Amino acid sequence: MTEKTTGASYAAAGVDIEAGDRAVELMKEWVKKTQRPEVLGGLGGFAGLFDASALKRYERPLLASATDGVGTKVDIARQLGVYDTIGHDLVAMVMDDIVVCGAEPLFMTDYICVGKVHPERVAAIVKGIAEGCVLAGCALVGGETAEHPGLLGPDDFDVAGAGTGVVEYDRLLGADRIRTGDAVIAMASSGLHSNGYSLVRHVLFDRAGMSLDRHVEELGRTLGEELLEPTKIYSLDCMALTRTAEVHAYSHITGGGLAANLARVIPDHLHATVDRSTWAPGAIFDLVGKAGQVEQLELEKTLNMGVGMMAVVPADSVDVALTALADRGVDAWVAGEILERGDRTEGAALTGSYAS
Repeated sequence: MTEKTTGASYAAAGVDIEAGDRAVELMKEWVKKTQRPEVLGGLGGFAGLFDASALKRYERPLLASATDGVGTKVDIARQLGVYDTIGHDLVAMVMDDIVVCGAEPLFMTDYICVGKVHPERVAAIVKGIAEGCVLAGCALVGGETAEHPGLLGPDDFDVAGAGTGVVEYDRLLGADRIRTGDAVIAMASSGLHSNGYSLVRHVLFDRAGMSLDRHVEELGRTLGEELLEPTKIYSLDCMALTRTAEVHAYSHITGGGLAANLARVIPDHLHATVDRSTWAPGAIFDLVGKAGQVEQLELEKTLNMGVGMMAVVPADSVDVALTALADRGVDAWVAGEILERGDRTEGAALTGSYAS
């Protein structure tokens, strides 16, 4: 008598379609909170729909797009079992890149890759993304959850997203608008944001042997709480500032640090100088530097050092700009100015010493 064999199946290979369907049902309520009037249809279609006739009010609309992820910060979320904040980071990384050119964020899609679908966990991630979209003023029109057993462990996951915005051609911000004598305004970060975590994890965990549940006096909370602090989303603040004051350019301070990102919007004949003495970086930056004996220049080209967004404005717009940001609860200050390039080779540089 021959032994009966069981045929292969998707479930046996590690993919649970029913769990995926449940995850979609759980996330629907959060996605609904992000809807704008231009969004058509609901979650579950093959594509998100956005009514482009809304762009008819523009003379010459330019679509701006960006895509990004959160990097190794997702491992902190995994270790702590906290999944409803990492989405804020994702939206910030995508939509704050879009707003830099003066564009209004319109809509976003996400991609969540997991080793095993845990419906409540996926829904928590989407909840964070949806909350982030509300803070950015954009709609979450769709996404994809992919289950990759064998490639990722059961608790492993990663997130990525793509977004679209729109700006009128003659209101496009950037290097062409910047002039000698412009002021550079810095906006405070909420912490590390979502960059440099490979260095941070290596220094604090591998070299210093610290644990996520360790209470750090200088931080006033546990290390895990500090590392999982969501990235500040500046989109609506920047849009409000652009409506209130004359703005020539923005720079989103992400991977590569402050000087390198600011240099991306400085024209070849000009130079941005930023005075370190105008602010004191948060305690987490000092902790990483001391724990890993990381040189200051290495920290500065990896981390944001307490500044998440910068605006370049005419000198006579500074007071209006600072008042507008303060009214929105944004900690901001004049950190530098725009000069002629001269014999300098770089577009931006930090000078002086940080305030204590």
